Amino acid sequence: MELRQLEYFVAVAEEANFTRAAERVHISQSGISAQIRQLEHDLGATLIDRSSRTATLTAAGEAALLHARAALASADAMRQAVDDVNQLIRGRLVVGMVTACTIKPLFDALSAFHVAHPGIEITLTEDSSDRLVERVRAGAIDLALVATSTAPPKGLDAFPIISEGLVAAVSPDHPLAGQSRVTLAELGDHAIVCMPTGTGIRTVFDEACAAAGLRPDIALQASAPDAVADLAIRGLGVAILSESMATDYRGRLTAVALDGVDIPAVLALVWKSLGGPALRELVRHTRRSFGDVQTEPAAAVGR
Repeated sequence: MELRQLEYFVAVAEEANFTRAAERVHISQSGISAQIRQLEHDLGATLIDRSSRTATLTAAGEAALLHARAALASADAMRQAVDDVNQLIRGRLVVGMVTACTIKPLFDALSAFHVAHPGIEITLTEDSSDRLVERVRAGAIDLALVATSTAPPKGLDAFPIISEGLVAAVSPDHPLAGQSRVTLAELGDHAIVCMPTGTGIRTVFDEACAAAGLRPDIALQASAPDAVADLAIRGLGVAILSESMATDYRGRLTAVALDGVDIPAVLALVWKSLGGPALRELVRHTRRSFGDVQTEPAAAVGR
């Protein structure tokens, strides 16, 4: 008795026709007939009634069908188990992160994963959040650390890490530095320094402005939050940053609360739910590494 014979038998039983079953398993009709006759010979019983144009199961065939399916399922499970082990021994994972990422728990997770599974190659790539999300959806990236205005992005699994609001950050001598709060309309009187379209902070800011019927004057753009902050420090505009980013520049920038921006910037890990065992193991490591890091300042939020 061979697994292929059981596969052919199940195909005929489900198709109720030798011709369709042969097409399904990609062999000739004579070939499938010969293999099932050999199976019947080995079992000592006729499994399929061939007396009409429709192939029907005999009583013995009905009894055998359940066990044939179970045997095939067990064989598939064994193959999957071996494949899972092999994929954790060797393979490749692509991890994406927002540009200029400085989130240490991600690097800690990658290090722990590498120690546990040294045969798996890890490739790192940087990009803006919107492009990272699309590359995860397309299967080009396995796991990505992104910033969005919503979590999770549609069609992906996600582990939100940090959710925080935006602030207007200005140099100490800026006219807004003496205010505790500023409206989006008031920002219209000032040049704004922000990250490019497609980044998390920019998406949150643009959505808030659109909801208020405003079109802000984005005087300067920079992909890295450090660059945005440095431009504001030099008096070139009002920097739109996350709360924790502005905290990093305390003394050089004054954070002014933004009225009318109710959507938070969310930093999250994202991946496709149908990933293989290596990805599942990496997700487990990242979850463990981040833990309760939601309360820790996030230098990458909003990109």
